[in-house]
Amino acid sequence: LGNQGVVQAVLNGPTNSATFDIVRRNGDPNKVHLKASNGLFLQDDWHPSVFKMTIVNTLQGEYQITNGYGPDRAPQVMQDHWNSYITEQDFNFMSSNGLDAVRVPVGWWIAQDLNPPRPFVGGSSRALDNAFTWAEKYGMKVIIDLHAVKDSQNGNDHSWERDGFQEWGDSNIGETVAVIEYLAASWIRCRKEHTDAYVILSARLGPVAPQEFFSLASSMNRVVIDVHNYNLFSDMISSMSVQQNIDYIYNQRASDLGHLISANGPRVFVGEFGRNDASMEDYKRFARAQVDVYGPATFGWAYWTYK
Repeated sequence: LGNQGVVQAVLNGPTNSATFDIVRRNGDPNKVHLKASNGLFLQDDWHPSVFKMTIVNTLQGEYQITNGYGPDRAPQVMQDHWNSYITEQDFNFMSSNGLDAVRVPVGWWIAQDLNPPRPFVGGSSRALDNAFTWAEKYGMKVIIDLHAVKDSQNGNDHSWERDGFQEWGDSNIGETVAVIEYLAASWIRCRKEHTDAYVILSARLGPVAPQEFFSLASSMNRVVIDVHNYNLFSDMISSMSVQQNIDYIYNQRASDLGHLISANGPRVFVGEFGRNDASMEDYKRFARAQVDVYGPATFGWAYWTYK
């Protein structure tokens, strides 16, 4: 602190040595000191300044998790997750209960999995390998879903966002296509060796028509349009009762899907749907309604998420 009580910079630009550590105060975990890399604390009147820390959210998304745990702990945290969250027993269970495919979300850093950029850690490609091995064993198909592109396509925690902002733009197109080509070459050799493989294009989220990619998809072979139908994320849906939500699925969702199917366009895939804040019995009713309505989709459906 300077003479006027304001923080003064001692470096002209950020470097590794300019990183501050947050150090909790003994006996009061919500009060912290800021410690510089030289071991000294940010001080006020020659005493370490005390700041009140409010945790507004938990770590969300793989970037925040690996960055938050740091290079020493993050590899083990992620490996424990990959080893336990989805296992061969899950594929056995899904296959035994009539599911014939899984949709696996991956991040752009999988293309650099041997030495991923910080803070990401290696291991996601092995997890995807396991999915293919188990799917083949239990007679299931795999959809690789590039769910997070560099600089975040939507600013949400499931899309690589660091701080809630969408930064993806035209300058990222080339590197995004390169990741898709890497995935195709490494796991499904799309188009080149497997002529029966499909490419799925996700309709943009938000107030846009799902048909916006229909003409593009119709001009190519084996291309599917993916639409997401959540009974979530809107004040209108939130204000509905359980039965009103179910009626909305049977009426509005069924009508919307019917228009897409009858539009003489590409195949349609309901790639995500879901519901939260319900009792177990209501969950069953929601699930029955949604499977009834999305079952006729010409490329099937996937529920977000299995766990």
